[in-house]
Amino acid sequence: MFLPVAIYFIIFAYLPMSGIVMAFKDFNYRQGIFMSPWNGLANFHYFFVSGKAWLVTRNTIIYNTIFLSAYTLFSILAAVFLSEIYSKWFKRISQTFMFLPYFISWVTVSAFVYNFLNYEYGIVNVILRHLGFEALNIYSNPSYWYFLLPFLYVWKWVGYGCVLYLAAIVGIDQEIYEAATIDGASRVQRITRITLPLLKPTMIILLLLGLGRIMRGEFDMFYQLIGNNGALMDATDIIDTLVFRSLVGTQDFGMASSVGLYQSVLTLVIILLANWAVRRYDKEQALF
Repeated sequence: MFLPVAIYFIIFAYLPMSGIVMAFKDFNYRQGIFMSPWNGLANFHYFFVSGKAWLVTRNTIIYNTIFLSAYTLFSILAAVFLSEIYSKWFKRISQTFMFLPYFISWVTVSAFVYNFLNYEYGIVNVILRHLGFEALNIYSNPSYWYFLLPFLYVWKWVGYGCVLYLAAIVGIDQEIYEAATIDGASRVQRITRITLPLLKPTMIILLLLGLGRIMRGEFDMFYQLIGNNGALMDATDIIDTLVFRSLVGTQDFGMASSVGLYQSVLTLVIILLANWAVRRYDKEQALF
């Protein structure tokens, strides 16, 4: 049963790792990946002296930290609220509507957002003009996107996270709640003294797994919503979009590979540090 999974990761994860050598080479099509001349750390040097290294690293870490925090918080809240609903049909309808955005691609979301927020004919600005207010030029003002991006991320992923935490809540022994009810515990006390503490192991594991993606931004979201909008570039540019532009715009495979390697090393360091911190707090909850 494990063999297909092993073959998949060997072909699509481990064999491509040989391409890391491109980060240290002056790649050209004629000589290929392995025969192109070595150039040492020149690709890394260009990335760091270009002034983009700190900008995209900062944006990637800040956005993904906000995404992970907001996603975890609202997923837990949604799961707790759903678990406290006694009406089965209302619970199923709520779960369906919350989970639906998970299946909508970012291409479709970007079309919705553009038609809502476009300066000329967006629904929001049409309503604002009709009410006598000034239209909002959202696609030229980076400050709006500091709130829009986390909101859209949570809207799309909270249904998926809610299912994970709701499964953990369902697995809690119901006799604990019954005993607490007999002892006179209110609903709020049952949530704060039983549900949330028993969700802690699940939350820690999901947070550690989420930290593994903290240096890998939601490329689809950023590229589809922002694209190559120069007015928003400095505020929303992340490592993944920089690598994509390097490949498509300049076809600089060496710098794209060096940035990807830099991204992977930082991710490994963050995971190791987070796991070390969890082990010091509670060895049983660490990943390794």
